[in-house]
Amino acid sequence: MTTSTSARESLPKLSPADFRTYNRMAEQMDAFHNHFRMTWNQMSEACNAKGKRAGGISARQMITMGLQFCSQLDFHHSIEEQHIFPVLAKKMPEFRKELELLKQHKQIHAGLEKLEAYLESCRSGEEDMRREEVKRLMEGFGEVLWKHLDAEVKTLGAENMRQYWSLAEMRRLPM
Repeated sequence: MTTSTSARESLPKLSPADFRTYNRMAEQMDAFHNHFRMTWNQMSEACNAKGKRAGGISARQMITMGLQFCSQLDFHHSIEEQHIFPVLAKKMPEFRKELELLKQHKQIHAGLEKLEAYLESCRSGEEDMRREEVKRLMEGFGEVLWKHLDAEVKTLGAENMRQYWSLAEMRRLPM
């Protein structure tokens, strides 16, 4: 049995109100992440569909959707890295720069940069938008993105957060 498992077992059962307080950040993060999941799925479906308006999405709409996805995810990560992770890292090793969640941000960002550069060249007319290329670029960082979206929410879940923070501290945490 690991220390964290035994520590978790020794904690008292949470009341529904206390659970909501401890789980607040996970729920809010999951809402943001669901937006990214939904957009990713729309783009992926449009890449796999055939025809000029594959999946009901024109090339122009695909470019716009993809660029918005890149911009919004980059902005989301910036907020996390500048305002949320540093606060959490004071008590939670998962949010320290050298560990997995921030390494994943770097890998995701590298994929986003490639996708964004391609879509910008399509928007400017330098290249024709090819759905198979969008799909290839998305597949380059999709696995780490989906793993990250799930891991971050799990890490912010009530059972993990209560190991590090009091209820009063949870109420003061950003987000």
